[in-house]
This record gives sequence, structure tokens and C-alpha cells, in this order.
Amino acid sequence: MGWMFDNVERLIDRLRKPAHQCEPLTTDDPTTALRRTLQPADVLLVEGKGRLSSSIKYITQSSWSHSALYVGPIWGATNGGEPHVLIEANIDEGVVSAPLSKYLHCHTRICRPVGLSDADREQVCRYAFERIGLSYDFKNVIDLVRYLFPCPFTQRWRRRTVALGSGDARRIICSTLIAQAFNAVRYPILPKVTHMKNKSGRCDVAEIRHSSLYAPRDFDLSPYFLVVKPTLSAGFNYKTMCWADLEVDAAQATLAPEIERAIAAVV
Repeated sequence: MGWMFDNVERLIDRLRKPAHQCEPLTTDDPTTALRRTLQPADVLLVEGKGRLSSSIKYITQSSWSHSALYVGPIWGATNGGEPHVLIEANIDEGVVSAPLSKYLHCHTRICRPVGLSDADREQVCRYAFERIGLSYDFKNVIDLVRYLFPCPFTQRWRRRTVALGSGDARRIICSTLIAQAFNAVRYPILPKVTHMKNKSGRCDVAEIRHSSLYAPRDFDLSPYFLVVKPTLSAGFNYKTMCWADLEVDAAQATLAPEIERAIAAVV
């Protein structure tokens, strides 16, 4: 199987080339808006535009191809004077820290864990920070494709995907890194829930999924994460919007008296 993984790695390397740029959907400065809104342990989802990102979005049937954990300013880690505040796992470097400006030209979404205590929030961030330097797990990507790809594979072949990844603790992918960080404090993402009945009635028993089964979209789908939009959290008021057609009407109304006076003078 080694030859197959080598070939897939070479294919992934070619797919990393960007397809086209994208622009954020906010009228505010995107970096300022994100910095004002993000809190430690928030998950930042990214809609990448590279060929590999497009493949991930197709396979996972979502808009999100990458995820990063916001931990706040990391002492000693800067990029041109800008502090690194994200921890992520990417193909080029493995687990690294990064500044917000890295995703300045990407569509993003903030997913915030609800009710997470300050102590657990700190532990989630520390867990991710301690894994900086790990390598990227290419085999996990291949196995995740096998698990999620919308194709009628045999049940026997799909069952072999239960144990995902290389099994090497020194290798990891972006969504697995964040899933493990939340699993460390037993915060749910998309647990498997079993309905059970006992003498006192019905109860739901949650079971933590294998961290390698998670994709970036799962933080968006999770009922335990709140989607936070910077424009709304800053206090949006639709009455203050400047509409192009209303601006034209207002300009015409302002010029109308002057036009009338000019006509009267000529007459």
C-alpha cells in the first residue's frame, strides 16, 4: 500500500496550487472584525480556494476546507509585528501557529463552544499549543476520503476505515487536532448518541467519535457550537445601511432646487 500513499501525496502536492482568490463578505476590515470578535477556543473555519480545498469541500459536501483554533496572542510568535493567534495543521508545515492576516482574503466562519468554562478553555488552547511541531498525517486524509467519499463502496471495505490515520502520534490533520483538544475536556462536537431505557425512564448516552473521523464542517454542524458573525456581534443596525438607489434619489432631491433656479434665470 506504500506506493499508493506516495502517489496520493504527490497528487495532493499538485492540488495545493491556488485556483483563484476570494474576498470576504464583510464591508468592515476583515482582520479587524475577526480580531474584535474571536475568543480563545473559538474554531475558525476557512473556505479555501485551492484545488485541494475544492476537493475537500466536494468530498465533505460543505463550504469549509480548513479549520484553525484561536488561542490568542502567542508570546514570541509574530509575523511582521503581527502576533500569531491561531494554531492549525497544514500540509506544508504540519502543526504551526499563524496570524489572522493569513486568511484576510478568505471567507471564514467562527464556531464558538457554548458554556465552556475558563479552565477548560485554557486547557483546550494549551493542548493545541503543545502539539506545535507535529507533522501532517497524509494517510488520515486518504482514509477520510475513503470514509466520506459519496461512492457505493462495499461495506467490508468501508468498515476498514474505522481505525483512521497513520497511527503515528507525531502526525495529525487540522480537524483532528481541534477535535482532540476538545476531547481532552470532554466537550462534545458530534458524538454518537445511543437512546437507552432503564427503570427511571429514557436516557441518552453519548460516545466520543474517533478524532480522525472529523472534518472542518463538523464544527459548523455541531449543535454545541454557536456560529458567531462579526458584523452582527458588533451591533448591526440595518437602518444605517447606505443603499445606492437611495443615495441617487437623495442627490437628485438636493440638486432639484438648483436646477429649477437655473431654468427660471434663463427664462
